[in-house]
Amino acid sequence: MTATLIGATGLIGSHLLELLLADNDFDTVRILVRRPFELTHPKLEKKLVDFADMESYRLALEGSDVIFCAVGTTQKKVKGDKDAYRKVDFDIPVNAARLGKLCGCETFVLVSSVGASSQSNNFYLKLKGEVEDAVIATGITHLHIIRPSLLLGKRKEYRFGERIAQAVMPVISFLLPKKYRPVQARKVAEEMVRMSKANANATPTQ
Repeated sequence: MTATLIGATGLIGSHLLELLLADNDFDTVRILVRRPFELTHPKLEKKLVDFADMESYRLALEGSDVIFCAVGTTQKKVKGDKDAYRKVDFDIPVNAARLGKLCGCETFVLVSSVGASSQSNNFYLKLKGEVEDAVIATGITHLHIIRPSLLLGKRKEYRFGERIAQAVMPVISFLLPKKYRPVQARKVAEEMVRMSKANANATPTQ
């Protein structure tokens, strides 16, 4: 199969890339990136994409058997610009599902967030919920949504608040409902690969 990954440089995406390259069920692993990517591998296919150019985006998705979307930004990266935030966290995954379906891809695996709801008063959770609703509305055949809580793992960029939470939350996690407990990013990636091989739709996984 050909797996296409969007968000390969992120915490979950980097683990996904490693797992997919080592998985014999995938003979091609395609990553869609906005800037050059240094890693090389016999199975790895790299495509520089302008995600605002729908034709470029569609061509990059052609031939995909599975699309994994683990893309995301932060308020810091977009300097508090909510429109810029939405272009990454909403437009990229929703267009991936729409265009992927047009290209004949039947399986889409999406990273969302625990608490995601289009009815939420929280900007982040509302946006994630709107993404889920829009992706579901595409009617892609096999859709899998995973909703992790706080991710544990070492990011390439430094996030002070997240580092503090990563240190504190594991200590008190036994007090929390299971879905709110911190989870290793690699475990999330492993679950996404497992989901991609299931031949049925799945309800959002906490």
